[in-house]
Amino acid sequence: MVSEHAAPAAASTAQVLVASNRGPVSYTLGEDGTLDAKRGGGGLVSGLSAVDDKLWVCAALGDGDREAVRRGVGEAGVRMLDIDAGVHADAYNGIANSVLWFVHHLLYQTPVEPVFDAEFRRQWTSYETYNRAFAEALAEEAGPGASVLVQDYHLALVPGMLRELRPDLRIGHFSHTPWAPVDYFRLLPDDIAEQLLRGILGADRAAFLTRRWADAFIGCCTEILGGTGRTRIGVHGLGADADFLRRRSREADVDERMAALREQVGEGRKTIVRVDRTELSKNIVRGLHAYRALLDAHPEWRERVVHIAFAYPSRQDLAVYRDYTAAVQTLATEINGAYGTKSWTPVVLHVKDDFARSLAAYRLADVALVNPIRDGMNLVAKEVPVVSDHGCALVLSREAGAYEELGEDAIVVNPYDVTGTAEALHEALTMSGDERSGRTKRLAEAATALPPQQWFLDQLEALRQG
Repeated sequence: MVSEHAAPAAASTAQVLVASNRGPVSYTLGEDGTLDAKRGGGGLVSGLSAVDDKLWVCAALGDGDREAVRRGVGEAGVRMLDIDAGVHADAYNGIANSVLWFVHHLLYQTPVEPVFDAEFRRQWTSYETYNRAFAEALAEEAGPGASVLVQDYHLALVPGMLRELRPDLRIGHFSHTPWAPVDYFRLLPDDIAEQLLRGILGADRAAFLTRRWADAFIGCCTEILGGTGRTRIGVHGLGADADFLRRRSREADVDERMAALREQVGEGRKTIVRVDRTELSKNIVRGLHAYRALLDAHPEWRERVVHIAFAYPSRQDLAVYRDYTAAVQTLATEINGAYGTKSWTPVVLHVKDDFARSLAAYRLADVALVNPIRDGMNLVAKEVPVVSDHGCALVLSREAGAYEELGEDAIVVNPYDVTGTAEALHEALTMSGDERSGRTKRLAEAATALPPQQWFLDQLEALRQG
């Protein structure tokens, strides 16, 4: 529940409101009791910068955030909710990340999971409580007829709850993930599946990153509920922020990281680059297997190519993610042990998040490997061509949302096919300079067709049109 110490709601005048689990700012509590604020990044933060007069409602995610709320510390235009830590943990880790994420990314090992038992039902009650806290805060803050844009699977129940509280509002919901096909979605208990769909259908408009995910949602609604009712369905393919990326990738710290990476790679070698979180859906382990298969099937690449793999730890409070991160590190070590020489390290693996280093790798990439099992969009696939210094061949999973826009100029792979991915890497490495340059230019144009600010404004305009 929202803490009684949360900052009191202002007069209900806000006309544009956004709700998301994570907000634009986070706080760290120092040992001396001081609070340090840090601004967040990403497509949503960039997109929302298009609107000055807005209110962003988000959750307090850690001790620093909660202390900031209790002290009344915050930013204008941000309301952070001090939701009980246990409720948030159940809703975020227990349901959103361990159930809904797994369903939409098709990650379950179905012979043994999922198991929807009493513990699941207890956590689901927390998910409802968490969503209700957002709905109540939005209802308090929204001015008459305001536009409210609710973000992602964490808050799937909010539109329906908010509709009951404030029928005058224009409510939108945006899904940043894929949407599961109906047969997989029906792994969920029937009442939960129906509740999730009805929650989103409380919105005037439900939007998705690709037509494929939108159609999957419609299919679930049709099969389970008989249709989507009055809710309109939209598609907005979030693009890369070209101006920011090009400017940021030319700053001094990026140049420093490039020099260090060049030294690690060695003179005259080609690079295969991947930049991911160690998220199960990103398929990093199969990507490393494909690289090893490349070295086996095409030994001419030994000592001539280096796989730069950035695998930044994600959700390490969940055991399955810790195990996956460890598996990535183990496999990279095995490849280096089996193939490496005194002058050549086949895999350069970094697991500490470093945005400047990621941009440096983008610029150095001869080949970008983006092979997720399933991904709502995957902005890495869009960002690399934008900042590449000399052109980059893109090896892209057909299961990434970005495939709809970039597939024509990428080398497309089945993410489960290790042999096929290895051959795609070989094709990418042997691509002529002229072809690679032409593809990179077209990829960059497609990748930046709907930059974050326009992406948000388009949604807001479509919601207001009614």
